[in-house]
Amino acid sequence: MTNLQQERDELIQADRHLAEGERRIAEQIDLIQWMNKHGYDTIVAQDLLRLLEETLTIWKEHRQLIMTAIARHELSELERPRNPSPRPRVF
Repeated sequence: MTNLQQERDELIQADRHLAEGERRIAEQIDLIQWMNKHGYDTIVAQDLLRLLEETLTIWKEHRQLIMTAIARHELSELERPRNPSPRPRVF
């Protein structure tokens, strides 16, 4: 597997993690709203929400690093000299 393919595979996984993180944040927001409505203390739930949001920010930064690496690999492939077809041998 090439480095470019590894980066693309990591991008797929990073996108999955981001989607899952966004889903968990939405669920936590819903839970906090429910807790507020029913009179529960939400301090710990809000702390968890902040941690989830911080984690999501880090994951987004990681995704950007992957995108940069992919761009670098693609540029490297474009700049790589192509092997011309071998010249026929003249005897």
